[in-house]
Amino acid sequence: MGAGRRRVLTAAVTVVCAVTVLAAPGAAFAAPAPPPDPGATASVTVVTGDQELEAVRKKLESLYRAAAKATDEYNAAEEKARQQTAQVARLAKRIAEGREKLAGLKDRAGAAAAAQYRSGGLPPEAHLMLSDDPQDFLDGADRVRQGQHAAKGLIGEMTRTQEDLEQYAQDAREQMRKLEAGRKAKAAAQQRIEKRIEAAEKLEAELEQEEKERLALLERQAAARAQATWLSSGVLDDVTSKATAQGREAVAYATAQIGKPYQWGAEGPNTFDCSGLTSRAWLAAGKAIPRTSQMQWQQLKRVDVKDMRPGDLIIYWADASHVGMYVGDGTMVHAPRPGRTVTLAGAGSMPILGVVRPDPAVE
Repeated sequence: MGAGRRRVLTAAVTVVCAVTVLAAPGAAFAAPAPPPDPGATASVTVVTGDQELEAVRKKLESLYRAAAKATDEYNAAEEKARQQTAQVARLAKRIAEGREKLAGLKDRAGAAAAAQYRSGGLPPEAHLMLSDDPQDFLDGADRVRQGQHAAKGLIGEMTRTQEDLEQYAQDAREQMRKLEAGRKAKAAAQQRIEKRIEAAEKLEAELEQEEKERLALLERQAAARAQATWLSSGVLDDVTSKATAQGREAVAYATAQIGKPYQWGAEGPNTFDCSGLTSRAWLAAGKAIPRTSQMQWQQLKRVDVKDMRPGDLIIYWADASHVGMYVGDGTMVHAPRPGRTVTLAGAGSMPILGVVRPDPAVE
């Protein structure tokens, strides 16, 4: 790598580091350094060869991990928006039905008032007191009681319907407020995703083709070292569980997507992000699971690594920002990151947070 290229690459790494730091919440800003003495020669630290590329690899990993976390936030906001939109639709239907019911009750009340008007405006009790026939009096008393009971029931039903309408309207307003908050959260997450990906792509664009190939080799070597360390721990020595019927279907779907591009926020059929692949694979197997890797980690049953079986989901990194599906023999299938495609990889090639099982009821 020539001195000029090294300076460009070093500058690019420095700029990306600065972007990452400035974008971090609560970042502290130091006072600007004084300008150098005009007579002094500025010193530039240049790291050569694979050391420099290793720094690039780690920075890219950091940027794409930040993008993955933001993608999970985006997907969670998208999922909530779908649920809230459906809830608003249900509430709107209830409001329409409630208004129709209230109108019917008002018609009944109006009919009762009209009947009383036609009888001379006297209430039933007055007609009863004017009766000279004892039997008519007794029969009439029973009818009056029934009429009073019906009137009270009608008034009570109208009151309850009106209260329901007010509650539905209040619930709809709250769901709309949540939808707006979710829209803002989704937009903010999208901005974070795009900034991280843009910074990573800019950094990679500074590399020559030969450097990109060496960088890819470094990535494979780092993954291989992590996988070898994981396997050498004996973690798979006791793994004997076989896939369930649903698990086999989920694995078949996920592995059939190998070669399709990663796209943040996508859940098929042509592009996927990591949790889009796992959630869609299990849906194809007849089991709906949470949409994001973080929700999968939080809501699905956790199992020990020694008990995992094909179809189980392996959650990666301490923030649960990545997920892959175990397919057996120490291997998983996943959608890695922007610029990559769905692929098989060592299950221990990244730091494992834990394993979750979508179909725990089937043993």
